[in-house]
Amino acid sequence: MDAPAPATAVAPLRRALLSVSDKRGLLSFARDLAAAGVELVSTGGTCRMLQEHGVPVIDVAQYTGFPEMMDGRVKTLHPKVHGGILFRRDVPAHVAAAQQHGIAPFDLVAVNLYPFEQTVARSGTTREEAVEQIDIGGPSMVRSAAKNHAFVAVATDPSQYDAILDELRERGGTTLALRQRLAQAAFARTAAYDAAIAAYLASEAPPAEAAALPPPLRLQLVPAAALRYGENPHQRASLYAAPDAAPQSLVRAEQLHGKELSYNNLLDLDAALGVVRLLLTPSVAVLKHNTPCGAAAGATVGEALAKAWEGDPLSAFGSILGFNACVDAAAAAYLAEPGRFVEAIVAPDYAPEALEILTTVPKWKANVRLLRTGEITPGGGRRQVRSIDGGYLVQDADDLPDDPAQWQLATSAAPAAPLRRDLEFAWELCRHVKSNAIVLVRDQMLVGAGAGQMSRVDAVEIALRKAGQRAQGAVLASDAFFPFDDSIHTAARAGVAAFIQPGGSRRDDEVIAACNQHGLPMLFTGRRHFRH
Repeated sequence: MDAPAPATAVAPLRRALLSVSDKRGLLSFARDLAAAGVELVSTGGTCRMLQEHGVPVIDVAQYTGFPEMMDGRVKTLHPKVHGGILFRRDVPAHVAAAQQHGIAPFDLVAVNLYPFEQTVARSGTTREEAVEQIDIGGPSMVRSAAKNHAFVAVATDPSQYDAILDELRERGGTTLALRQRLAQAAFARTAAYDAAIAAYLASEAPPAEAAALPPPLRLQLVPAAALRYGENPHQRASLYAAPDAAPQSLVRAEQLHGKELSYNNLLDLDAALGVVRLLLTPSVAVLKHNTPCGAAAGATVGEALAKAWEGDPLSAFGSILGFNACVDAAAAAYLAEPGRFVEAIVAPDYAPEALEILTTVPKWKANVRLLRTGEITPGGGRRQVRSIDGGYLVQDADDLPDDPAQWQLATSAAPAAPLRRDLEFAWELCRHVKSNAIVLVRDQMLVGAGAGQMSRVDAVEIALRKAGQRAQGAVLASDAFFPFDDSIHTAARAGVAAFIQPGGSRRDDEVIAACNQHGLPMLFTGRRHFRH
């Protein structure tokens, strides 16, 4: 039995237990430990990998004398494992019990957990597949080691290996300061892991249970970036990532070029990504202050971009762009023309020629932020959290497509096919404009928007003023019902050709009558899309 060491001293590192699902850096870490004279004990696939590469290692079943069973569900839940992690080296009775039962001390536990978050983030994952990725032995060992951090170091991420090796080489073991940091990270990891499992099971609850009082909400977020400041220079700000963030999410996007992202950049990029997720491919959205000032679909990315930009070229200067298709050379060349300037672009990908143009041609080439997400997919009704004074509001995100087959024709006149396509496009855009929201679309192009107005009449008038002559033949979408018929008459006089709105006002009959008076079609969607 190894001699006990006081908790305040450098804890010797003579025996390590390795059991990892994320095997990044494992081989070099294990080799360096073994070269320093550390005895390695390992499990399952980790043990096989080390053996195949000639790293000396003892299988945990050989150490415990108890075989792995039940498809690996039972392998480390054993007194010789947890006793070796948990016993206090400065308590004689603990040391004696360990000696009596042949329990060897583990000075390092390197464990990362089954990839539950990544599994449930993949589309098509079944409940059975998700449940099988709920780790039991891993969190148990992590928590045991973290509790006994006075003597035991615990590594839960490959990024921690170097710090452990540095102290091993310099001091022959680990310092209390390092063990404390590792223990804090370990408990944060198991807390986030359990929260992800709880959230998944809650999302799978039957409707009757889901309607009851919700369970406690615990936000477990991973620091992703320190931002220069928030919305204004006097506000501190940071970016955190959800552990189960989807690969196509903004927080997982790869920045290919440009200055560091700001708080406002991230808000606008998130809004841009939200707009293009549900639009026809290819489509482009032009965002300013978290609101689309331009958006369009086209036969090509270049055509969609040109239409989106021309929706409001004055506002488009210094904007944020969202693409739902690969940025090609034609689109990049359009942006590089004199008189155009963008702050950032988020897109599934960039053609090599497009990257070359955007990073070498325009005056703003050194600063523009270019983010790549990979394939952009529709939203999934994910949970949305917003802070209020003293608490949080939680809701399902309004990111699921509506079903046009459920819409009702409310008027005598029906929209022809081109108008119907524009109505569908306008309705998808409308949910991304701050309420009260009015959008005007013509030929799959946003030509006017009235956003964030206290009066729907004002929103209509602003949208019409933005559109100008382009209101002739355009369609109008309203995020909520028209309470009166005045906006219908105003829009009809400007040349609007069709309307789409949720319906549901006590004065729907008057609004329908106003449309029939002008011979204009109106669709009722039966669904509101407020954005506050």
